[in-house]
Amino acid sequence: MKKSMSLQEFYEMFAVNRPDITIPNTILDAHTGHFNVFKRFGYCTLNPSPYNRRDFYKIAYIIGKGVLHYPNQEIEIDGCALMITNQTVPYSWQSTSEFQSGYFCVFTENFMRQRTEPLKNSLLARIQDNPVFYINKEQQGHVSRIFEKMIVEMESDYTYKYDLIRNYINLLIHEAMKMQPSEAHVKSNNASSRIASLFFELLERQFPIYSPEHVLQLRTANDFAERLSIHVNHLNHAVKEVTGKTTSEHISGRIANEAIALLKHTEWNISEIGYCLGFEYPANFNLFFKRQTMAAPKSFREKIIGLS
Repeated sequence: MKKSMSLQEFYEMFAVNRPDITIPNTILDAHTGHFNVFKRFGYCTLNPSPYNRRDFYKIAYIIGKGVLHYPNQEIEIDGCALMITNQTVPYSWQSTSEFQSGYFCVFTENFMRQRTEPLKNSLLARIQDNPVFYINKEQQGHVSRIFEKMIVEMESDYTYKYDLIRNYINLLIHEAMKMQPSEAHVKSNNASSRIASLFFELLERQFPIYSPEHVLQLRTANDFAERLSIHVNHLNHAVKEVTGKTTSEHISGRIANEAIALLKHTEWNISEIGYCLGFEYPANFNLFFKRQTMAAPKSFREKIIGLS
């Protein structure tokens, strides 16, 4: 499993299915970053994309059926939806119907550098739980028009077209935010919120595991507290206040999700998976996994293979 997919690799992957396209230059310039937009037709096949992080952001307007393989779940999409993915969370997309339509755009963090709100505070960074937003009929027409305007601007010679495209990206983000409960948009700036945010950023930075020799370094609340230079009680209080769950629950859940991904998407043996997740002895990993999922790693993998 690769640590992450670069934009160049992303374009080359699609070029295999679309030999008629020209792989674009992935850098507009050293400061502007990169943006591109496409129609999905012809790009999405029934073969799943690699499961890993991407070195870029992606917003897709999906019309068709497919499954998003995410760290903590498999999300089935059947209809019209916006899918927003960031640089932090690994995922894989698999079309489950030949008919695939819609649009998608990809862009780097540098491209959005002129936002007044930092990316880490925007919806682009807050999609760990669910990156899929179903949109109603009225929004479908609006979203399609936004993507079409992006395509038109990319072909224009307007001096400020990338400023305009940034505004279109913001419009897409707001369309997704309309689908969230109103309380999800309330931003807390207190100390607990900042500590919890730093904790989750540090937690996600460790994943995905891309090699059996890559051993997880931070596995306990104490590990994270030391890295953040705060007392473990302070960390536990902040995380519990913001999320309602303990630090250890979040750590265990994320390790379990990575174990599930490795069992699904790699051919590593059970011992290798357990070792890279910080379990010196396979028996300890088996016990942990069974406690988290109610199934042993071996039987879980056999069931997945049987279903594929």
